Amino acid sequence: MTRGQKIAFQVIFYLYLAAVLFLCFGHFESVPSVKLSLWGIPMDKIVHFVMFFPFPILAFLAFDQYSKTVSAALIFVLVTLALGVLLAIGTEWGQAHLTTHRSGDPKDLVSDCLALGLSSGLVFIWDICKLKRK
Repeated sequence: MTRGQKIAFQVIFYLYLAAVLFLCFGHFESVPSVKLSLWGIPMDKIVHFVMFFPFPILAFLAFDQYSKTVSAALIFVLVTLALGVLLAIGTEWGQAHLTTHRSGDPKDLVSDCLALGLSSGLVFIWDICKLKRK
């Protein structure tokens, strides 16, 4: 990956973080209502899943060179997963304690963590596949 591509992915990652914070703390009363569930899953849980799924992928593209060992790949993925979970906890805590228009929901945190876990697993597999090709 070229230096320019790395910088572009870092900018995209930071814009993504800004978008997540905006979506977690913004006022959206004027947004038209949508169907409340999809296949029995509440729509807000799906939105949380979709919102947090890109975190490990974008972090990998922005900050990791393909790992030279399996343990290095695992460490990167675990650190990225931990940071994503901290972001998810922080947004839910912030919604519950720093806003009057939002409430923290433990089920939202579960959705966030499921997305982060699945996406982190995919990043780990991606990195290991690249490692084995070398």
